[in-house]
Amino acid sequence: MPGPLLETLKGNRQEIAPVWLMRQAGRYLPEYRELRADKGGFLALVYDSEAAAEITVQPIRRFGFDGAILFSDILIVPHAMGQGLEFLAGEGPKLSPTLLETELDSFSAQYERFDPIYETVRQTRAQISDQVTMLGFAGSPWTVATYMVAGEGSKDQGKTRLLAYQDPARFQAICDAIADVSITYLRGQIDAGAEAVQLFDSWAGTLAPDEFERWVIAPNAKITAAIKESHPDTPVIGFPKGANEKLPAYARETGVDAVGLDESLDPNWANANLPEGMPVQGNLDPLLVEAGGDMLPKRVETILKAFEDRPHVFNLGHGIGQFTPIEHVETLLKAVRG
Repeated sequence: MPGPLLETLKGNRQEIAPVWLMRQAGRYLPEYRELRADKGGFLALVYDSEAAAEITVQPIRRFGFDGAILFSDILIVPHAMGQGLEFLAGEGPKLSPTLLETELDSFSAQYERFDPIYETVRQTRAQISDQVTMLGFAGSPWTVATYMVAGEGSKDQGKTRLLAYQDPARFQAICDAIADVSITYLRGQIDAGAEAVQLFDSWAGTLAPDEFERWVIAPNAKITAAIKESHPDTPVIGFPKGANEKLPAYARETGVDAVGLDESLDPNWANANLPEGMPVQGNLDPLLVEAGGDMLPKRVETILKAFEDRPHVFNLGHGIGQFTPIEHVETLLKAVRG
């Protein structure tokens, strides 16, 4: 029988909301820090299937989350497409050469880079119980493109937005290529054992409405339709961070099974404006978990109350911070599970 998370994503509300947290496998856990010190850099860990599976399972062991999210990164897709990728301490990811400097067809694809990720999924699935849902993921084309174009993250994604305005045909080709590779990548994760997948569009909130329609809704609809064609029983979670008032259109038009909400959204507004019965995921502020205190359980209660009549996966509005105390996560879980 499917676990409570998978049941919820398929539209079946649970009495106690299932819980997983974005970035739940990571730096706030002492066991992760110990393993990383032992093994080396972040990218080396991602491509070490045994280590990555161990990291994926660590938060399940410690907290009993209802979902195990694959330990990987959204930039594995451009890396497999042939763009150089490195993670520099204190600076984040760097991709080279950028798509401002060269053309996409100058890259030499190395799709074998997906193989260790698939193996991580297989090894993780073998280590967790049937009641824990194995979650795969990919970055959405807009967000991945922002890194490929600029070579790094930025506050407003200005270089990529400018390219999309100045040369929409070229940018369309970039997004189409990312979408096609992402479809292959997600299908491979599902074949390896992922039971649901999430599309991360972390920079969706910087786009104007027409641009959001073209660069967020359309490519996510393309990916979702392809997954539904090949794996009709696998739920797709869409997470367009910062979508705000554009979220209902995203929910209606992309075909995703569930939508993730960032912390800026009023959960009561979301409940009133999203399609009736659609599963939602979210949306506690990660900084409140880091801060702790009396506000934490109160905010958990507010979110649970807002979604008491629809399928709801409890999660954060984005990734858990590296300085979050373990006991604050335990407080969160106690508030959700009673």
